[in-house]
Amino acid sequence: MIAHLSGELASTGDRWVVIDVGGVGYRVQVTEPALARLKEAEGRVMLHTHMAVRDDDIQLFGFLHPNELDLFTVLIGVRGIGPQIAMNILSQISFEEFALAIVNDEEKVLTQIPGIGPKSAKRLILELKEKMKKRVETLPLEKHSSEARDAVSALVSLGFSPHEAEEAVDTVMPGLPNQTVQALIRAALTYLRERGSA
Repeated sequence: MIAHLSGELASTGDRWVVIDVGGVGYRVQVTEPALARLKEAEGRVMLHTHMAVRDDDIQLFGFLHPNELDLFTVLIGVRGIGPQIAMNILSQISFEEFALAIVNDEEKVLTQIPGIGPKSAKRLILELKEKMKKRVETLPLEKHSSEARDAVSALVSLGFSPHEAEEAVDTVMPGLPNQTVQALIRAALTYLRERGSA
């Protein structure tokens, strides 16, 4: 079992990287946010890895943070959720937002993720609710803000990905003295528009 890789970034592709470790190149599948951060990295990089062995294939899945690897392991334990769908989930939504969506029965947030239909969303909520409740208890208090969650849900319903919506709300929250749902949505939309036109 390969638990982690540390080496030079040799090449990148569509959601994969090759890490050169002592002259041996390891091709590792990564999430979209991880790929973007790795492309900006200089020098040695390190990935926590999960090795999936099948009859005809061996694949490595890499994560920048241990909690992402932890969530990946939990996800592939759910019936009908394979490694690729698990990577889609981790590409589209943060650990915190996923945990809150599970605990709060927010199927709409989950079905925005490619590969997750209504049945899969229900199964994820059913199988992971108790596990995610324990995780949510350890999240920072601001993640529990019902206004922030409602604002993220509203942005998702407007067509933004859960990851984009959460990032926008997290970015504007510190600068807003009046954190009503409407104020958060307006500020987040302004942020997203400015970022899109940059």
